[in-house]
Amino acid sequence: MTSFLRSLRMVAWSFLGIRKSSESQEETASVNPLHIAGAGLLGVAVFVIGLILLVNWVLGK
Repeated sequence: MTSFLRSLRMVAWSFLGIRKSSESQEETASVNPLHIAGAGLLGVAVFVIGLILLVNWVLGK
């Protein structure tokens, strides 16, 4: 579970574009690629749902 949480954190920082290359290389070597893929899909889903909710709120629906 710790590896998946680390993957979530890596993906969140990647979405923001705020990462040090030294930290990125260390963490990339220590996490499961499937966890990164799952965290990425989860991040994209949260982002898209957030955008949909924001647009509906702005348009007043």
